[in-house]
Amino acid sequence: MTAAVSGRLGWILRNFRYFPPEGAQALNRLPREWSQPCQSPKGVWTTLSGTGGDHWGVCAEPGLGLANPCGSLPAQCVPPCCSSVTPGSAGSELLQGSAVHLPCPERFPVPRGEAGPGAGRGRGRPCSGQPSNSRAGFRARSAPLLAPWVARKFASWALATGERRAAASPAVPCCLSPVPTAAAHSGALGSPVPAATASLCPRRGSAIAKIAGSNAARLSSFESQVNMWVLQEEVGGRRLTDIINTEHENVKYLPGHKLPPNVVAEPDLLKACAGADVLLFVVPHQFIGKVCDQLKGHVKKEAVGMSLIKGVDEGPDGLRLISDIIHEKLGIEMSVLMGANIANEVAEEKFCETTIGCKNMKHGQMLKELMQTPNFRVSVVQDADTVEICGALKNVVAVGAGFCDGLGYGDNTKAAVIRLGLMEMIGFSKLFCKGPVTPATFLESCGVADLITTCYGGRNRKVAEAFAKTGKSIEQLEKEMLNGQKLQGPQTSAELHRILKSKNVVEKFPLFTAVYRICYEGKPVTDFITCLQSHPEHM
Repeated sequence: MTAAVSGRLGWILRNFRYFPPEGAQALNRLPREWSQPCQSPKGVWTTLSGTGGDHWGVCAEPGLGLANPCGSLPAQCVPPCCSSVTPGSAGSELLQGSAVHLPCPERFPVPRGEAGPGAGRGRGRPCSGQPSNSRAGFRARSAPLLAPWVARKFASWALATGERRAAASPAVPCCLSPVPTAAAHSGALGSPVPAATASLCPRRGSAIAKIAGSNAARLSSFESQVNMWVLQEEVGGRRLTDIINTEHENVKYLPGHKLPPNVVAEPDLLKACAGADVLLFVVPHQFIGKVCDQLKGHVKKEAVGMSLIKGVDEGPDGLRLISDIIHEKLGIEMSVLMGANIANEVAEEKFCETTIGCKNMKHGQMLKELMQTPNFRVSVVQDADTVEICGALKNVVAVGAGFCDGLGYGDNTKAAVIRLGLMEMIGFSKLFCKGPVTPATFLESCGVADLITTCYGGRNRKVAEAFAKTGKSIEQLEKEMLNGQKLQGPQTSAELHRILKSKNVVEKFPLFTAVYRICYEGKPVTDFITCLQSHPEHM
């Protein structure tokens, strides 16, 4: 076990790679002979021997990864090989995640019988008072779990969350605006460099802003202020942005849940997003084009975006993912976040899981650090297209579940809706995903977990139930039940129907088709039960 761990560390340190938290914990379990007797709140200074008596040094802090061995340690824990570098000097500007080669053959010999961790693998960089990967004046003090180039590139983060009307702050923009005409809200998470967000979903955006603000205040790699872009509106004779900035609460869309004081509402989208390195988008999918048009030319080309938008669009070749639209308009790399994350429960810090789909795993781990809390656990998968499709299609299935509730059917029927809906989600993904579809992705939070939650507790189910009971239109129910916010399920069903029709495969997806025809063609709600009874899965 020790040899395996040490071998792995040697390779990581030589190649300056990402070092996962479990590896950092393993460091503290190395033989005592390998540890410099130097304890500090930041961990244990440890040297690992390689070929020719060379040594590597790390300060291991469980859960945080590798610390800079040349200065970011407390004064009592500066390693002998870097004794010329004092805390606060240029070396201390390196972020946690840096790994520096220490040529110290006279210290810490390898215990007999143990292989050196880097045997036969070449040499790393020498340690000096001015490390080659440091930057004068760089403010971020730690970037857990990031390789040095990642730490430098993403010294600051940006969060964009969508609420129909949103609040924004100068450093970390986040969108919480409830107005349907404003397609986005944008925000940057506590970091030296601003970030941006686009959003029209005030409740969910506020819940995400709460997480972002808390992490920005907690992590030393971020500046504490988080900007939240909000479309201005009056609430009780006061501007919503003023209320958020003074009372730290989105009283209209997420009442009863205090936002961190470092979350600041900003009504100007471009100001909220200026200089952002990371953009989080949380807007109704029908508004994303307008938001991106506003941001075009004002976003850094090297920025990384993450979409929390649950919807799809129709393109000339069929399916067009929202993340693809953002990428095409803004030219930035995109990831997605989807999962069983009902906004109120997220804001109440009730335990839940979520899934980040990111084809670049280095960026995925960075985004995980940005979003994860003890009660908001994040998994990262590379099957990003499937993650995004799951987030869109589950809303259509939830509308069907609401129809069943409105007609008085029970849990057995709803279980059938969930199963058949999942089968159609998988079939649709296999038919339209550009890359391979990983079956395991459907077992992540973005898949079956989000589907179950939405079919029992989401607003698509709730409004569809009222639709079946009252006979009122979807538009009227949106005004009465959602403060005018748009329901995603019916809109997505219409887009799906056009895509399926263009490919001549409508009959392969009877559940999706039944939802569309009931919502838009005036078919009776009871037709949904007929659809279940005659579904091809039963033939």
